[in-house]
Amino acid sequence: MTDDFEARFDRLILLVGRLNYVWTNTESLLIHLIAGLSGTSKDVAVIIFLTLNTTRARIDLVERLAKMDGRPASVRDPILEHTQRLSRLSGIRNKFNHCIYSFDQETGNPKTILMRIADRKTDIKLGREDTVDEQAMQEIEDVVAQLSAANQEIWRLISKLGYPV
Repeated sequence: MTDDFEARFDRLILLVGRLNYVWTNTESLLIHLIAGLSGTSKDVAVIIFLTLNTTRARIDLVERLAKMDGRPASVRDPILEHTQRLSRLSGIRNKFNHCIYSFDQETGNPKTILMRIADRKTDIKLGREDTVDEQAMQEIEDVVAQLSAANQEIWRLISKLGYPV
């Protein structure tokens, strides 16, 4: 592998690491929303959060609690905005976490190979490959920035609603 290949791969790994850190830090804020919406302590909410083993399940729970009868729109609507935002941003995180990496020998660009089986009507498709070019790197950086902003906004909402911290 040449120095250029290594530099591109190092940049990708650093970006994916940053993406994972920011994602995990932001997803954990759902704990405070679970506690506040369910009227329980943060410790109980942590147990609920950890028992639900997917992001989708955690977001579904928060959304369902927010939509319960009697929940004022001033509480429900900002929470739903944040959960929908997290759902949209989860796609790129999933893409870069559920793959293996290789290199395009001609360009030196890293490639992702999706670790998923796509069942078709009469066959299966394995390992879709995508090139991680400069545009893809920028997309990761953009999602990291959006997650950082979401994190700060969710913290402000938690504080405004007086939910357990």
